[in-house]
Amino acid sequence: MWIGIDDTDSPAGMCTTYIGAVLVRRLAQAGVRVVEARLVRLNPNVIHKTRGNAAVCIEAEGDMEATFALTCACVEELAEFDAAGTNPGVAVSRVRPPPDFYYAALRDFCTVEEAVEVLESVGARYRGYKNRRGLIGATAAVASVLPDRTYELLAYRKQGMWGTPRQVDRSSLFRAEETTGPHTWDTVDRENDLVVCVPHTPDPVLFGIRGESPAWVREARSYVHSEEPACEQVYTTNQGTDTHLVPGTIGELREGRSYLLRGTVVGSPTTGPGGHVSLLLADGGVEVRCMAYEPTKGFRDVVRELVPGDVVVAAGSYKGGSLNLEKLGICLLADAVRVRPPVCPACGKRMTSAGTGKGYKCRVCGARSREPEVERLERLLRPGWYEVPPTARRHLARPLMRGVPAWQQAMLQSDRGCDCSLHKQP
Repeated sequence: MWIGIDDTDSPAGMCTTYIGAVLVRRLAQAGVRVVEARLVRLNPNVIHKTRGNAAVCIEAEGDMEATFALTCACVEELAEFDAAGTNPGVAVSRVRPPPDFYYAALRDFCTVEEAVEVLESVGARYRGYKNRRGLIGATAAVASVLPDRTYELLAYRKQGMWGTPRQVDRSSLFRAEETTGPHTWDTVDRENDLVVCVPHTPDPVLFGIRGESPAWVREARSYVHSEEPACEQVYTTNQGTDTHLVPGTIGELREGRSYLLRGTVVGSPTTGPGGHVSLLLADGGVEVRCMAYEPTKGFRDVVRELVPGDVVVAAGSYKGGSLNLEKLGICLLADAVRVRPPVCPACGKRMTSAGTGKGYKCRVCGARSREPEVERLERLLRPGWYEVPPTARRHLARPLMRGVPAWQQAMLQSDRGCDCSLHKQP
């Protein structure tokens, strides 16, 4: 059977994955065999999320009714029911629903009514609390399929430590990343000298190590020195897979969805208040604004280096009429030139404009010229992929160290854009 849980936390505390870890242990104590614990990230643009929009699915073998009762009791004991935006959902099913609902919740928006319809179609036991919104994530988690999967080891704090500063040795985290990378990632951000895997929110999580296998995350964890955890859980996840992205076309983007789209740079990138960098892309006479926000740090320098005529592939979430960049692929680089008034051949002084359409004139000797000086500039950028640093990476975004999926690479290299035959995801 599959057990789904969602929407149990709030900005003030708790974590759905912690409840999942507690439930795994209580199921084992009750004689229910746990096959797999899964952390399922859903659409990162949903406004109702507390933090990372994660749901939990536990695959287990045992008595369904007893398991449903135990799961509800665990949620009722630990969820943040007093928080206005917390609306837990629990689902237990002997039949895994078709994955369509999972993909819809991952890339689009779903309703409670749609979730209930899916659950009833497979004879699931379910319970929604308050406005029941958590049934959406619980259903999506139960229906999830992970053709590309990663893993995360999550260590949790003892309850008496919740809300206090976390005690995790910084140098040990850098050592863990240095020793196990690229098989693990996003433990630290070496370029910006920052710790990434230790949260600052008042929830039970102590730290999380992400990687390509249970063995590698456990290996990295062995280097970490910290306060004594209450427990640890290795989750199978869809994190770092880019499964939230779909091929998009400028002019046909929908709010709150995440896309990979191809376009040509229009005008020069501009830096606005707060250090946010704005870029215009065009395709077929339609434009879209792309944003590289200040938290993306050095990634903004890549965006600033783009010039009109560059052809790029941009990945990100479409929100508020802008594509918020997660990574960028450079397909073709245009010639970058600097146009200036020519130097006077007679006196060696640089000429000035003689007026619109009248060429240039030397203020010293009066000599004239019709042609400007055109200097071709060396481009520092090279075709290929560029990504935001670990400190700014979204949970679902695939690190370049994991490679680039064939459909994305085809979109970068093809003159036509995406070869949809290579886009295997539904």
